[in-house]
Amino acid sequence: MTARPCIFGEVLFDHFPDGRRVLGGAPFNVAWHLQAFGASPFMVSKLGADEEATVVESLMSNWGMDRGGVGMDPSLPTGRVRVHIERNEPTYDIVRPAAWDAIEVPDNTPHFTLLYHGSLALRSEKSRAGCEILRQRAISGGAIVFIDVNLRKPWWDRTDVLHSLKGADWVKLNGEELDLLAPGTESQEQRALSLLERFGLNGMLLTQGSEGAEILTAEGERFETKPQAGLKFVDTVGAGDAMASVMILGLLNGWELQLSLQRAQEMASAIVGRRGATVTESAFYRKLTDSWSRNPAGTEKYNKAQ
Repeated sequence: MTARPCIFGEVLFDHFPDGRRVLGGAPFNVAWHLQAFGASPFMVSKLGADEEATVVESLMSNWGMDRGGVGMDPSLPTGRVRVHIERNEPTYDIVRPAAWDAIEVPDNTPHFTLLYHGSLALRSEKSRAGCEILRQRAISGGAIVFIDVNLRKPWWDRTDVLHSLKGADWVKLNGEELDLLAPGTESQEQRALSLLERFGLNGMLLTQGSEGAEILTAEGERFETKPQAGLKFVDTVGAGDAMASVMILGLLNGWELQLSLQRAQEMASAIVGRRGATVTESAFYRKLTDSWSRNPAGTEKYNKAQ
């Protein structure tokens, strides 16, 4: 059976200070990248009945994405975020309510081998209920559950985010988010390992911005990577989503973890050289996959059974 990911969460437009509008939302960014890499993600979200929804549908169709899981709500607008850049780092004003606060799971949801969802889409009761349906389906079917922590004020609660880790296999978060979810005087690595043990997670992708990223596993393994010096830099919007998409690609294809991490860093390094989180040129992705094909992936699978 085809190894296909299901991606649940927000679709929205990031509005930048220079007036540009870029399609985004962490789950959508991940789905967009996975589509470019040939993984055929099934995106589950909701749009408003407005002009921005028409743009989303057109872009998805042009990119070859399956639109079967994206519903429409005539009473709510398509998601919008006002992005502000301060000292080269983005801050976000996430408008509420939005159509992605009312996501429902469609009857035509196909079989999937990995479920990705972020924490932001869980801010509303209706979307949270929809996500739980998919989580239970994933757990009962042996699919990998990959959670992307996105702590955006004021739309998160520590207890709720930690609760979402129950039953998950992998979590991605950055150093600041780890400090907020697992504060303490111990090192970040010790607190990360405690979090893995507490929730029975297989592994964690811990991103550290310009310092790179690391993977920590329940077996005590640690892998790390750093970006190359002298990278072209525009902004960091979507860099973490880029890393998550390649980590998911690695889990789906059985890449060794160090290789997945290195490739995820390559993808993030390429994204920070562009404005916004999504890229519409196939050549951008082809350059990466051509490079990867010259350094073939490992064949070792990584799952709970090991």
